[in-house]
Amino acid sequence: MKAAVLHEVGGIPRFEDFPDPVPGPDEVLIDVKAVAVENVDKLIAAGTHYASKKYLAQLPAIPAFDGIGTLPDGTLVGFGDPRPPYGALAEKTVVAKGAYAPIAEGIDPAVATVLGTAITGMSITTGAGFAPGETVLIQGATGVAGRLAVKVARLLGAGRIVATGRDDDQLREVQALGADTVINTAVPDDELAQAFTDARGEGYDVVLDYLWGRPTEILLRSLVPESFAFPKPTRVIQVGESAGGTLTVAAESLRTSGVELCGAAKGLGPETMGQVYGQVVTWAQSGELTFDVARVPLSDIETAWQRTDLRGTRLVVMP
Repeated sequence: MKAAVLHEVGGIPRFEDFPDPVPGPDEVLIDVKAVAVENVDKLIAAGTHYASKKYLAQLPAIPAFDGIGTLPDGTLVGFGDPRPPYGALAEKTVVAKGAYAPIAEGIDPAVATVLGTAITGMSITTGAGFAPGETVLIQGATGVAGRLAVKVARLLGAGRIVATGRDDDQLREVQALGADTVINTAVPDDELAQAFTDARGEGYDVVLDYLWGRPTEILLRSLVPESFAFPKPTRVIQVGESAGGTLTVAAESLRTSGVELCGAAKGLGPETMGQVYGQVVTWAQSGELTFDVARVPLSDIETAWQRTDLRGTRLVVMP
């Protein structure tokens, strides 16, 4: 079969022949139809992600650990956790029986690869108990997940949406998607703190944070009141860390600001995951939620892997 083959940690996958996978007794063969290439896939291939040891234990290997494909009976499924070295970026892969779920009828395989990304936006409800009319701040709204989060917040009935990013052109695009106010984080600390203060109005009810690091540290400082007051709760959902994996939280940022911190997995379980996934699928089927994807053939993987021009569009490889 043809596959994207990684020969060394930190290398670029190449379009090559690779031995066909042979499923074991408790495994199933998947004919791959579409694979989204995400930052986590590149981190694993670079050897800088905690999952690198698992997926790159044997080289050469095929990158990517989930995708959309068909079972031997033709059922379209989303699959995950292929047996190394057989990743998803190939014509075929092999996964454990049960490591897949059916894709709803009428969903384009390329779009199906991005449905899971939209679920992070739904964490404002599962993790923060969002109610229609509340103000949502989306930290890091110019990426794929952030743009989808803006759309999701609008569909859920957010009263105001404030969005942050580092590029004015992309922030204008985010406003066109539904953000009411945008903040450029690529400014000095004092200016950024003032921007957070100016944009918060009566307060941020929910913060969906794909950035962490410096911008969130400044945000938390800006939420400390200037005098004694009964704070309005601000529920911060930690999702990503594209601006840094750590931050310093001053005691007063929690003691007096009403800030509540939790991770995106809060509130998720089999039942709630099914509910939010079902809602995302319903929006996708109706056309209310749209997904920007750049489709490329597997044969172009070497060039596609190195693309830097996607600007909030998900790269989807079609074997």
